[in-house]
Amino acid sequence: MSWQAYTDNLVATGKIDKATIYSAAGDSVWASSNNFQLQPNEIAEITKGFSNPANLQANGLHVQQQKYFLLRADERSIYGKHDAEGVVIVKSTQTILVAHYPSGVQPGDATTVVEKLADYLISVGY
Repeated sequence: MSWQAYTDNLVATGKIDKATIYSAAGDSVWASSNNFQLQPNEIAEITKGFSNPANLQANGLHVQQQKYFLLRADERSIYGKHDAEGVVIVKSTQTILVAHYPSGVQPGDATTVVEKLADYLISVGY
């Protein structure tokens, strides 16, 4: 399966409306749906947030120039919310999955979809 198929499958669940996959270092885009890409400073902020979430906790999470309230940040997952929409960001061994869910989707449903894909990628060495 191509990397693009993974982002397309996330969107096909109906729980995610746009997604992108970055390398674990955050230095290259492997796939993107609906032209969903982050600014270099945004992916750098996220990449650093996995090991040290202090900046995210202090300043919030920024995705496509939108500030999200930080809900969770640890070495695997970063979640953010803005009004009724949000982002789920999960790191696997070699990737960073960034997914956006629209209003009307339950955050837990979106989170489950992205976390399961990350579990799968980890299980196959990615």
